[in-house]
Amino acid sequence: PGIAGTLRRREPTLISCTMLAFCLSSSVALNLFGGKKPGRGTLYSDITQTIGNTPVVKISDKLNPYPVDVYAKCEFFNPLASVKDRLALAIIQDAEERGALKPGDTVVEATSGNTGIAVAMVCAQRGYDCVICMAEPFSVERRRLMRMLGAKVIVTPKAGKGTGMVRKAEELCAKHGWFLCHQFETEANWKFHNVTTGPEILADFEGKRLDYWVTGYGTGGTFHGAGKAIKAARPDVKIVLAEPEDAGLLASGVPTEHKPDGSPSASHPAFSAHPIQGWTPDFIPKVLHDAPMDMLLHELVPVPGAGAIATAQSLAAKEGLLTGISGGGTMWAALETAKTAPEGSVILAMLPDTGERYLSTPLFADIEADMNEEELEIATSTPSFQLVPGKEPVLAA
Repeated sequence: PGIAGTLRRREPTLISCTMLAFCLSSSVALNLFGGKKPGRGTLYSDITQTIGNTPVVKISDKLNPYPVDVYAKCEFFNPLASVKDRLALAIIQDAEERGALKPGDTVVEATSGNTGIAVAMVCAQRGYDCVICMAEPFSVERRRLMRMLGAKVIVTPKAGKGTGMVRKAEELCAKHGWFLCHQFETEANWKFHNVTTGPEILADFEGKRLDYWVTGYGTGGTFHGAGKAIKAARPDVKIVLAEPEDAGLLASGVPTEHKPDGSPSASHPAFSAHPIQGWTPDFIPKVLHDAPMDMLLHELVPVPGAGAIATAQSLAAKEGLLTGISGGGTMWAALETAKTAPEGSVILAMLPDTGERYLSTPLFADIEADMNEEELEIATSTPSFQLVPGKEPVLAA
């Protein structure tokens, strides 16, 4: 009775402590999740339902010293870590709705990698066979990712450039009766951005200032589709389009000749090899060609390859944003815009994909796998568990 009475007397205190702990843990959780409740509040029936609604993150003064605000829309939050997840879903859904793609069909695309990875993901989920044509210079980790997702990867010669991989894809489809995605030509590309990417940006900046939107181009779908949505709702927003300094196709003023199906008839004379994978093939895609430039384009910015790489490295080291060379290129253009933008301006840049796609490229050329001198100095500053080159491994001291 004495013990029971003590427990009864202490019960309210125990409950209060439990409630306090719960409230504190809930408060901590909300803090950790940026003020949001944990979880998404829904269950998804398949992976494609998680595509889109990517976050916008502010860039600090460690990278942006100018009297403006710079933000990044982080497309690597898509399930296969790039903006091309949107494109792949758009093309497959559109083909299914039109009856152009049926169960048991094979889907083919020519790609620098991200579209192929995204198409392979959607095909795996939908149950289609997938064949990807990819030019030799693009990173080998992309080939492995596509094969991991069940795709067959056909590597085309470097000398054939982007038009070569497109021709190979067309040839395979003509011979085998397979479905070609036509990412560079299909209206489904830009129309998907028009109803997803653009409206997402408008929703995130509703009631807030937005003066510049900065993007690069591969197919031109993001620029064309999201640009139309942004301009329709907020015509004062200035759109800055970036392209490689080494491949100034738009800067040249020379158009690409297109075949009746919209594919390029030849390589563009202004093209030369550049390190910004995913940007600017050796032709101006029909999706970009068809964009209303007079309405959309405020400024065209040439981006040096070295600048794109250095900026991507800075985004990782200073902001914790691991993006690819194209993301570095877009942010380089955004920071160039920031230099001359009026004080207080707000700039949004697209970060199209993750830096993990670039392990075998110049982005990681200076990143060693082995410990450097500074790391070795830290390792040997305590006596145990040392792995020093040329010496026997040390376990316990």
